[in-house]
Amino acid sequence: MEIIPAIDIIGGQCVRLTQGDYSRMTVYAKNPLDVAKQFCDAGIGRLHLVDLDGAKAGHIINYKTIELIAGHTPLVIDFGGGLNSHDDLKIAFNSGAQMVTGGSIAVRQPEMFRQWLKDFGPEKIILGADARNGKIAIKGWQEESELTINQLIDSYKADGIDKIICTDISKDGAMKGPSFELYNNLMKDFPEQKFIASGGISCFDDVLKLKVNGMYGAIIGKAIYEKTITMKQLEQLAVNNEQLTIEN
Repeated sequence: MEIIPAIDIIGGQCVRLTQGDYSRMTVYAKNPLDVAKQFCDAGIGRLHLVDLDGAKAGHIINYKTIELIAGHTPLVIDFGGGLNSHDDLKIAFNSGAQMVTGGSIAVRQPEMFRQWLKDFGPEKIILGADARNGKIAIKGWQEESELTINQLIDSYKADGIDKIICTDISKDGAMKGPSFELYNNLMKDFPEQKFIASGGISCFDDVLKLKVNGMYGAIIGKAIYEKTITMKQLEQLAVNNEQLTIEN
């Protein structure tokens, strides 16, 4: 299972929100590059970087942070937040992102998202399927669409969508465990897709359970910053993903 730490950016700083609420924000680091370098030191190769300012504004804002991390670390960056035009996509890739995650655009501008899949391929374009109360949320989780997660995924199967980052917003930042039932149902309904769990991971046991259940990947955010998952454990995951053990 791919272990992917997360860095969320507001005002150039590393932050975490609780359940997508911008009024419930905690700043964990002034310099996201320092955090990214810690992940590198732990042997991590991937990073999920989210522009929360961009997600709220509807266009990419914190592209300088992509440049900073891409220019000073070997991390493979998948970037999301505010990608709503071809110009936004160009800025993200030119700034150093190797992959992008499209959420709002996949709902609001499906033809543009399909064109991205056609032009860049599913290895570079990830579908962001984030839901609250069973419905897909968009625009930095500030708006709710009429689509369910299953409807959104099903609408892109014919376009070759491969990787899907799925977040149960009610779990995000709550540190009460991921939405295991949701992920198990999605893997059953869409066995050919690669699902990446995001939101709610609170401890090493959660990561173990996601792996056992067959998840392709897991994005870990607040648990790292609150140190309920340690850098030592991340290093253990990176060095030997086949033999996971729990640090007592």
